[in-house]
Amino acid sequence: MTDTPAYQVLARKYRPETFADLVGQDAMVRTLKNAFAADRIAQAFIMTGIRGTGKTTTARIIAKGMNCIGPDGNGGPTTDPCGVCEHCTAIMEGRHVDVMEMDAASNTGVQNIRDAIIETVSYRAVSARYKIFIIDEVHMLSKSAFNALLKTLEEPPAHVKFIFATTEIRQVPVTVLSRCQRFDLRRIEPEVMIALLQKIATSEGAEISDDALALITRAAEGSARDATSLLDQAISHGAGETTADQVRAMLGLADRGRVLDLFDMILRGEAAAALTELSTQYADGADPMAVLRDLAEVTHWVSVIKITPDAAADPTIGPDERTRGAAMAQALPMRVLTRMWQMLLKALEEVAASPNAMMAAEMAVIRLTHVADLPTPEDLVRKLHDSAPPPAPGGGGGPRMAPAAGAVTQAVGRTPVPTHSGPSGPSAAVAQQLSAEALHHYPQFTDVVALIRAHRDIKLLTEVEGDLHLVSYRPGQIEVRPGPRAAPDLTQRLGARLQAWTGNRWAVIVSNATGEPTLAEVRNAAATALEAEATAHPLVQAVLAKFPKARITDIRTPAALAQDAATDALAEVEDEWDPFEDG
Repeated sequence: MTDTPAYQVLARKYRPETFADLVGQDAMVRTLKNAFAADRIAQAFIMTGIRGTGKTTTARIIAKGMNCIGPDGNGGPTTDPCGVCEHCTAIMEGRHVDVMEMDAASNTGVQNIRDAIIETVSYRAVSARYKIFIIDEVHMLSKSAFNALLKTLEEPPAHVKFIFATTEIRQVPVTVLSRCQRFDLRRIEPEVMIALLQKIATSEGAEISDDALALITRAAEGSARDATSLLDQAISHGAGETTADQVRAMLGLADRGRVLDLFDMILRGEAAAALTELSTQYADGADPMAVLRDLAEVTHWVSVIKITPDAAADPTIGPDERTRGAAMAQALPMRVLTRMWQMLLKALEEVAASPNAMMAAEMAVIRLTHVADLPTPEDLVRKLHDSAPPPAPGGGGGPRMAPAAGAVTQAVGRTPVPTHSGPSGPSAAVAQQLSAEALHHYPQFTDVVALIRAHRDIKLLTEVEGDLHLVSYRPGQIEVRPGPRAAPDLTQRLGARLQAWTGNRWAVIVSNATGEPTLAEVRNAAATALEAEATAHPLVQAVLAKFPKARITDIRTPAALAQDAATDALAEVEDEWDPFEDG
């Protein structure tokens, strides 16, 4: 009685064993072959790329090539390892004594590096040509572990080689990267992936449709391991004959044609039909999150086709879908597509956080259909222009925004001119006794305000600017009318602060005269005038008529926009340095 061989998953069964077996990595293979042929084998390699592109497998193939001795036992380093010698066999089975594989995710500390590498590199290989250290997910090492490895990595013994693999190359210190020869493993192109899956399916004697292979390829997102694992699952799901519908059910996906139908219903604003289609897809096994992802994918795909029509030639998409996608790209404005994209991103977040994914997906579809018939900003402006009231007779076409910029500049730049009519009473005598020399630094009331600001008394500054109307001013004497919100002790505190800061007594007199507007009123007058002018503009009035609850929150004049653009622009280089100038 013979034992039945254990089943081996396809991802391991069809793992590449030579460089010729690697798919989609032609540039890396060419570089390695040239390096081996010229006997310029680096002391350390680092492989980076997304999961499942063959980083660890490539590391093992390189290790095999370095230590292969050929079927006759006399071979040297090669990019075509024989696969039958003792070293090739042991390395691929992960049991070679001179090829140490280490998972940095489980061995992150400096002690792990010392025990596994630093204390063993000085000993020569037991049986192979090179002692090779393969460290997977090397970015998981701690900072101290990297530091401990640096010296050995920079000056390793001649018989030692390092091969690193990582999915997060940015987390690897530059000091480590600079000591390694780097290879970026690319995502596998859809055409190459489909051919690989078809080859494996044929070898397994499984019948699987081209549409099913296209679905698996799209779901794998360039990862050969993911694609092979999904193919393994699909073959089991289909019991030897697998269709696209079976793969779609396995992955929880909706039929792409039905996704396009749902996309159409949403953009036509047919809420009832869209909800019915969503419910039908859900009943057929489609995951609500997957349906929204499919809608987002279609939105992105159609947007890209609109910009680059050649993008429609995607081998993972059927010819009927390509035709529909091209027609949608031609008919839909880009603003509609970008709005749908943003709303779908928000919907995906809500579905992920919702206790009931289907309810959240239905609410998202309702929102999408509700805004489908809303006009784009260009259409809205055009309609508002058409509905704006005609300009008043003799008004020259209504108020214009550009002249307001100049008026605003004048209003903001104007400083209140205080009157200098002196008050009567004993206070005048006190003011005359003040040192004119000490107070000549404060010729205007605005200088007093600047003094308060310099001492960072924010409360007093706010009260003086907002609650005091200046009646008259001269250094050492201020006559004001407090506003209705002014604190009863404001004038007393102002006089005390000024005396403390200047060393001279100040007379702050309360008056019943009207006085000047407060500094805050002067400062806000420009903005108030600009808002009033903007509100009177026919287009703004049309907006307010269509949207009664709308409010003006910000006004940007042409002058302000020009100033911002000038500030953001890079300064031009007026004079370039001449290396031959001045000798």
